[in-house]
Amino acid sequence: MSNATAAEPKTVLSSREIYRNALMELLPSDERLVCLDTDTGLFNGVDLTPAQDRYVNLGIAEHTLMGAAAGLARSGRIPVVNTMATFAASRAVEAVKLDIALNDLPVKIAATHSGLSAGHLGPTHHSLEDLAVMRALPNMTVVVPTDADTTDRLFRQSLELPGPVYLRLGRNATPDLPAGAPPVELGRIQVLREGGDITLAACGPYPVHIALEAADQLAADGVAATVLNAHTVKPLDTATLREAAAATGAVITVEEHWIGGGFGGAVAEALSEMPHTTVSAVGVPGAFASVAGGQQYQLERAGVTSWAVAARAKEILGS
Repeated sequence: MSNATAAEPKTVLSSREIYRNALMELLPSDERLVCLDTDTGLFNGVDLTPAQDRYVNLGIAEHTLMGAAAGLARSGRIPVVNTMATFAASRAVEAVKLDIALNDLPVKIAATHSGLSAGHLGPTHHSLEDLAVMRALPNMTVVVPTDADTTDRLFRQSLELPGPVYLRLGRNATPDLPAGAPPVELGRIQVLREGGDITLAACGPYPVHIALEAADQLAADGVAATVLNAHTVKPLDTATLREAAAATGAVITVEEHWIGGGFGGAVAEALSEMPHTTVSAVGVPGAFASVAGGQQYQLERAGVTSWAVAARAKEILGS
């Protein structure tokens, strides 16, 4: 009988857990950092001892959360605030606008359960307007990590920015990017695949994988697609986007957000003055979900699938 023991299964963490672990690593060594919580439960069981005095649970009071963060930021701190995306972009948005964005303060908003990742809780907890809201605010940087590695790296990079940041995080673990993806850099689009026929520009964990799957389906039919991971919605890397659009003449955006005002809108704005360029959006139709269900179920029900993206590409290309 072999003495070899089976390898322990790898623990797969969600983007919110990856972010939390990075924050807990940095908190003890940087006294500027302050963690403000709204009873999210994300820090339950975490050893906060090294920086206990810089963790404050304000309870379910999102508007107060943003005001308190602004005051701390004005006093030289770097507050990292924790709440659900749907509350950050609705209930608390007045304070985000007037207290944080207006004053260009370095408050980092860690918004969990974004998009349809809390799909089982129904429309009250679906966050399909947050990108439109946050990218409209002056001074706000808007970041949508794609997997564990990009979450860790983009969060750390965001702490170096002098102004406010909206970090859009999910609820559950999502697939990693393919091996060999270029290093992630805040403000720079990742080119995951190159092709000369059409550009698929995606934002968010499942949309990026949907775009990659659509590229495989298109390749089987002889269509070569460029796939872009636009993890930074604002400021958008317009140079890389326009270069890809110029090469292919058509861009399809893929996102976990209502079509109006989100990532697709940002791309359309960026390419509006490029002649002979087609822009088409695949996202969630502008309607509230009528049923509860898991994240992938909700995406499929909304038509955000690789098959829909591939079909849209063939329609644009006339093939």
